[in-house]
Amino acid sequence: MSDPSLRVYESLLDLMSSADNPTPLVRLSKTVRFRHAKVYAKLEWYNPFGAVKDRVAFNLLSDAEERGVDLAHLVEPTSGNTGMALALLSNLRGYQFSATISSAIPLEKRSALRLFGTRLVELEDELCPMPGVPEGAMAKADELARQPGWYSLNQYKNPANPEAHFRTTGPEIWRQTGGTVTHFVAALGTCGTITGAGRFLKSQRPDVKVIGVHPTDGHDIPGVRSRRALALTDFFLPEEYDGILEIGDAEAYALNKRLFLEESLIAGPSSALALAGALKAVPDEPGVVAVVIFPDNAFKYISSYRRHLPELFGPPIKEGDTEAPPVANSAAADPFGGHLRAAVILAEASPDLVSAREAVKLHEKGTIIVDVREPQEYAQLRVVGSTPIPLGKLAQGDLGGLPGDRSTPILTLCAKGKRSIYGLLLLKAQGYTNVKSVKGGMGAWVEEGLPTEAKP
Repeated sequence: MSDPSLRVYESLLDLMSSADNPTPLVRLSKTVRFRHAKVYAKLEWYNPFGAVKDRVAFNLLSDAEERGVDLAHLVEPTSGNTGMALALLSNLRGYQFSATISSAIPLEKRSALRLFGTRLVELEDELCPMPGVPEGAMAKADELARQPGWYSLNQYKNPANPEAHFRTTGPEIWRQTGGTVTHFVAALGTCGTITGAGRFLKSQRPDVKVIGVHPTDGHDIPGVRSRRALALTDFFLPEEYDGILEIGDAEAYALNKRLFLEESLIAGPSSALALAGALKAVPDEPGVVAVVIFPDNAFKYISSYRRHLPELFGPPIKEGDTEAPPVANSAAADPFGGHLRAAVILAEASPDLVSAREAVKLHEKGTIIVDVREPQEYAQLRVVGSTPIPLGKLAQGDLGGLPGDRSTPILTLCAKGKRSIYGLLLLKAQGYTNVKSVKGGMGAWVEEGLPTEAKP
């Protein structure tokens, strides 16, 4: 017989969090230097599969089972954590599971999904899947779900997502704080956590402040969305929140480092993002009790930390050291690769990037739009009057009939704005002097409701 007080369970599913079996709250005392306010981290990696999304996956699945849905083969667009929980729950239930996911998601997460038995479909998309991107994770999941015997639970539109937090996360926090919680802070992804838990807490105490935190556009924090992307999220309901803050990558990763070294907490990047917002929004006053959601741990994001906290990894181990084998110096193997990467990074921050709305105005004045996506992508959905020249052809010197006048104004376009940067550089390398790239690509174009045409 299961007994949470003894940590004895008859089934792994008995570990699912609830008011009687909550994930821990830990007070932050070093990264938070308030004199009066108390700030607690809610450690969601204590869920059975390691993340806050376990709550959502379990509720999505339970809701579908109660409705009698045929779940023989599940498919889900995911940024990783919901997919992992659904994969492991599917193993317990005897279902097949497929996940559509962005290739930008850290390798650690994509590898774990495969390890747990997932059939993985990798696509070009945002870190958190974007609606309206025809070649993205959401669209592909919808396509697969139309096959006989397949079904998508769709965490991005299914009300069982915020309901999971209304039923578990909110009641846990209320009980753990003895009803004294005054501020609730969460990073914004699907927004199930902030909306569901926030509604419960406000139902108990209307003056509880609910604060959302999001990253900047073009961020590198998996599982969360920029304000531009949040605008298309069904459960993003800013009218129900008391504040929304934006935090940049550098601030979030710097605070993440402090959580490791000062608090000894193995928190992931979105935890630090939420805490950074809390430090700005929560007043240091007597009686203030803030709870910040820490969605998962750090181990799925080592490649992200290598990019943002390289100082923690140190120089390559010297030969003769016993701690680890020698590490090859990649810069010596490819001395110019770093310069190319630097050129791309500089181009991404240059004035040569224009918004989708700016691009429309330039196109109307005669600027050529060169779509560098693959032919099948272009055929599915495209900007009216654009010129298709796949990136591979540009790299081979094929200009696809572009005017010989190298001063011709050109805009490069792709799915989300990454390949078009390479297109810009390739065209400039071939002498074109007036080239710009559409920031956010077709994803931004569709979000703005700008004119497109589809495959007939």
